[in-house]
Amino acid sequence: MMCLKSDSGSAETCADYLKNGKVLILPTDTVYGFSGIVEPAENTVYDTDARIRAIKGRAETKPFIQLIASPLDVFKHTNDIIPDRLLAVWPGALTIIVHEKTGERTTAYRCPGDEWIRKIIELCGYPVYSTSVNRSGSPVIDTIDGILKEFEGECDLIVSDGDKKGALPSTIVSVQDGNVHVLRQGSVKI
Repeated sequence: MMCLKSDSGSAETCADYLKNGKVLILPTDTVYGFSGIVEPAENTVYDTDARIRAIKGRAETKPFIQLIASPLDVFKHTNDIIPDRLLAVWPGALTIIVHEKTGERTTAYRCPGDEWIRKIIELCGYPVYSTSVNRSGSPVIDTIDGILKEFEGECDLIVSDGDKKGALPSTIVSVQDGNVHVLRQGSVKI
């Protein structure tokens, strides 16, 4: 199924799909992304992470970015100190890798610049996975026709916002003991 981002109620429709464990392809402020709800570890019902991995063909060792609705939401998940200069870029195309509150692992968070997708995340009540739309190891698909041709039968909903030719992915940084390390230079200069 496909709808347009500009359709009335599209954000609410997407949130309903996500809350019911569906996998969507959503336009972000960078490129199109596979999306699924991030369920709390103690209450996993849908395991959208595994379903996205199966569609994309991605190894279990490489985690997905988690999109959050508000910059301060990152502190629900980490106790790390994030420099103000990074938080000042949010909402925006910056992904920040921080330690989970348990300290056992790290997770990449992004508060997207697009208000529409932030509304979806807020309606879900949980972060939303996001990873570029492509088969693992292949180039990112940046046209809606290409996305439909490759993935229409594998996702529950595809939301079109036109082609994203030449769109840069987010910049990815890691925060270690207050120090910032740029891992991928994208559209936001750090």
